[in-house]
Amino acid sequence: MEEPEEIPKPAPRRIFHERQRVTRLPLYLEGHLWIRHPGCQQEFTVCWTELRGTTLFFYNDKKAATYSQKLDIASLISVTNIHLDENGLAQFILMLSNEELEMKAEESELGKEWKGFILTVTKMSVPLDESFSPSQLMRMHEVLEKEKKRRMMLNDCSSTSLEEDSSPSRNYSSILTAMPACFHAVSRQEAIEMLEKNSSYGNLILRPGSNNKNFAVTIRQVLDVPFIKHYRVMTKGKSFIIQLERQVTVANLHDVIHYFVTQTRGNLKPFVMPAGDNALQRIQCLKGESPAGG
Repeated sequence: MEEPEEIPKPAPRRIFHERQRVTRLPLYLEGHLWIRHPGCQQEFTVCWTELRGTTLFFYNDKKAATYSQKLDIASLISVTNIHLDENGLAQFILMLSNEELEMKAEESELGKEWKGFILTVTKMSVPLDESFSPSQLMRMHEVLEKEKKRRMMLNDCSSTSLEEDSSPSRNYSSILTAMPACFHAVSRQEAIEMLEKNSSYGNLILRPGSNNKNFAVTIRQVLDVPFIKHYRVMTKGKSFIIQLERQVTVANLHDVIHYFVTQTRGNLKPFVMPAGDNALQRIQCLKGESPAGG
């Protein structure tokens, strides 16, 4: 059985931001877990695991930017009591409405912590029947408040979506309320300059298209020589169409970025400027320039 490192270290900031972008969910707890579906003949698989919202994301290792599988635990019915297996690992089972998942943590204290956080986000209350430390209880209460706010925002978004569905066409400005971090309200030329002058920030920019209905993706790659390419992203109903030789239709703009990243196996990276480094946007606003597009 593969052993995790003795002292798990947090993922590098770049990987953390990439996971945040891909999952679009707040991180509540992370660490190594062994997992297996009951009745499966295979051995337990050790995964770097993240609890985000009410979903468990499993990674092949803690440096992987993209998860290998995920499990929605919102329908959790119960969690079995923790017991130690023959190797001293803390074992317990998540009982969901349609499946079960066996889990093991490196020690009893970690198993108890995972169980407590899972119950907190699924039952929307901090368990009172466990001997948690004051710091653990504080963290669970913090997570509970974050999860409450997240669900309130989801409800607000759902109400907004229902209102938009009653309109003949979707309001372009409403799409901008939840844009990917690599969206920049710049022109084609400005996007090129940003990619050329700040390559350490990434090499893919999402920007406005040639009108107030569509978008464009600008990328910069270096093979034998550096080159720039532009792709149109058209809105159609609730979907977005990437204008390639064979059109690709996705559900949202985050999926547009995810498509380019995964299709290039991570060679394309979203252009995200550090906090406070928005000089180009400030200059553009002072000039009163309006974005031109794809």
